[in-house]
Amino acid sequence: MTRALLLENPHSNADAAFVRAGIEVVRHHGALDEADLIEALDGFDMLGIRSKTEVTQKVIDAHPDLLAIGTFSIGTNQIDLEAATSRGVAVFNAPYSNTRSVVELAIGEIISLSRRLPVQNDALHRGIWDKSAVGAHEVRGRTLGIIGFGNIGMQLSVVAEALGMRVVFYDTAEKLIIGNARRMNSMEELLEVSDIVSIHVDGRASNKNLFGEPEFAMMKPGAIFLNLSRGFLVDVDALATRIKNGHIAGAGVDVFPTEPRANGDHFDSVLTGLPNVILTPHVGGSTEEAQRAIGLFVSEKLVTYFRKGATDMSINMPQIVTSPAKSSLYRIAWVHSNMPGALAKVNRIFAESGANIDAQQLSTQGQVGYAVTDISSNIPQAAVAELAAAEETIRLRVLSRD
Repeated sequence: MTRALLLENPHSNADAAFVRAGIEVVRHHGALDEADLIEALDGFDMLGIRSKTEVTQKVIDAHPDLLAIGTFSIGTNQIDLEAATSRGVAVFNAPYSNTRSVVELAIGEIISLSRRLPVQNDALHRGIWDKSAVGAHEVRGRTLGIIGFGNIGMQLSVVAEALGMRVVFYDTAEKLIIGNARRMNSMEELLEVSDIVSIHVDGRASNKNLFGEPEFAMMKPGAIFLNLSRGFLVDVDALATRIKNGHIAGAGVDVFPTEPRANGDHFDSVLTGLPNVILTPHVGGSTEEAQRAIGLFVSEKLVTYFRKGATDMSINMPQIVTSPAKSSLYRIAWVHSNMPGALAKVNRIFAESGANIDAQQLSTQGQVGYAVTDISSNIPQAAVAELAAAEETIRLRVLSRD
């Protein structure tokens, strides 16, 4: 029986798609380290994780039969994508499902920090009545600088403009300008004009230490800083220093350089106890709505790949989105090295075996090609064996019609 191992407790609705496809689901509620993951994966065809479990090359090499990995989150930097691709392991994530949840948290923190609500809340909890307008601002008319104008950055821009904010953004890639947002030519230019700065870049290694003391020094005195993106992007010691000396008026931080592996574990940071600072335990996408959407989206992508060979929205595989032809009995899904003549070899093998090809698609991405061939006749096992043994072959699957 096909089996899927789900770690870190994705939403329970993820199970339904697997069960409908006849896939057994086994759950482990926490994250696993490399050695434990290698042991736990024995006998499983698919793996589901969130953000805490790292899938290294060693893990992938130890399980050559692993078919696919789904990360029930936006980021995929916890997976060695190069190793997965080289083994023909398809990787899927949920790039859109929690976008709104992260945006709403950012907006809530922008308003709370601009009004200094954490300070006032703390004072009242300590029995101190301190009614004052000093340092409190409306967000209307203030400038929000967004670093990273992807799915979250764009939606944050739209909602912020609806609140009457001016929006500027900086991204290294060319991006469609949404609404009245204005593109800045550099991050330095953005920092000079922004009253609030919010980071929303991806987790690629080149973004490590993106924001440190030089960048905080460029920010306007009294500005607010948010990081709801990745913990390794920001020098939190520099941020703490700037909050203590008053240069930064407030901060909202949801991600940290080092995070506890499980609920209930001890958390420590130089940012704890600082005034007008909101710290949250990596919950930007942790709403019930977002987790339901993520659970359903990722599990359905994994199941569709398992049953039909479709790689729609795979992070690392060439894109094949169609279902098998209605008349076909088999779909041959072939992940291979992107070499000249690869498709001709497939067609020769099947033609010599007398197989009747109904439809065929090829897609390439970098050094990897993915070809699916729909066949409406019986497939001689000798033809399958020859293709499996071809020097180009990375992974070969024969999928029969349900």
